[in-house]
Amino acid sequence: MNLDVALWLSQDAITNGAVYALLAVALVLVYTVTRIIFVPQGEFISFAALSLVSLQAGQVPGTVYLLIGGGVLVVAADSLRLPRAVALQRLPGCITRQMALPLVASGIAWWSASRPDNLWLQIVATLVIVTPLGPMVYRLAFQPVANASVLVLLIVAVAVHYVLTGMGLVFFGGEGLRSNPYSSLSFSLGVLNVTAQSLLIVFASVTLMVALWFVFERTLYGKALNATAINRTGAQLIGVSPSFSGQLSFALAAFIAAISGLLIAPTTTVYYDTGFLISLKGFVGATVGGMASYPLAAVGSLLVGFLEAGSSFWWSAFKDSLVFTLIVPVLLWRSLATPHSEGDERQ
Repeated sequence: MNLDVALWLSQDAITNGAVYALLAVALVLVYTVTRIIFVPQGEFISFAALSLVSLQAGQVPGTVYLLIGGGVLVVAADSLRLPRAVALQRLPGCITRQMALPLVASGIAWWSASRPDNLWLQIVATLVIVTPLGPMVYRLAFQPVANASVLVLLIVAVAVHYVLTGMGLVFFGGEGLRSNPYSSLSFSLGVLNVTAQSLLIVFASVTLMVALWFVFERTLYGKALNATAINRTGAQLIGVSPSFSGQLSFALAAFIAAISGLLIAPTTTVYYDTGFLISLKGFVGATVGGMASYPLAAVGSLLVGFLEAGSSFWWSAFKDSLVFTLIVPVLLWRSLATPHSEGDERQ
């Protein structure tokens, strides 16, 4: 390996690491607030990328029907938990609250599908479709078992992953798709050919992380999430709803995953299950950071990006294996260095 090759690999590492960092931050957010390992995050990546491709082809993506169906299920779940008389009284308001956004998103999707040349409208439509799926998933799958152990929540997360993967196969088929590039601009920087797409990925990643810092440090909603992450019972005592915090954290995680899907859509062929492998690499980065620190999760994700780039040059056949092997010594060290008690998983 010479200097030129090292620069090329570093460029790939930074670009890929920026995407992994976004996903790692989302994983840490969901885990600290809800104790849920967000296994289905990969499906939101695939849904966003494939929905964008469908809109560019002038088709309404299947995720629109998933969103409407999820809204109907949320209405049913909210109605069933109330006495019949109360449920009938509150049903109109519940339908209005839960179905307004899916119907608006559907209208935007239909409008965007009729204008396949409007890239910005397609991006907005994709985000409006995919982001609300996050709180819907939390409401239907996780909120009923929110006080269960971490192991039970992990099992539910895996089940949700398989359900969403199957739906992705039904909606988009088994063929890989790639969206149109956002820009064809590029320029030379020494031996490097820097594309506008790679710069967009890095810029979007940094901007979104700064925006998340502002949300957590300067807004009431961010402080509510921080309070829930530190002490769920204490946050509830001061008026912070754990259910609201869980849905908000899933909404932010789904939004971040959707942004990640939009960023990678022009750079790689995306299949219905592609997002799972990408999110696993984000999980490795988050684990390296201890699943508790946002800056360390971002640094760990950059480490994953450099390890992946280096292994693709030296041992390309074992690239993914080496990346996932990184998690073994980290988990072993943390297991030996961290004291345990029977109440840890219930805190």
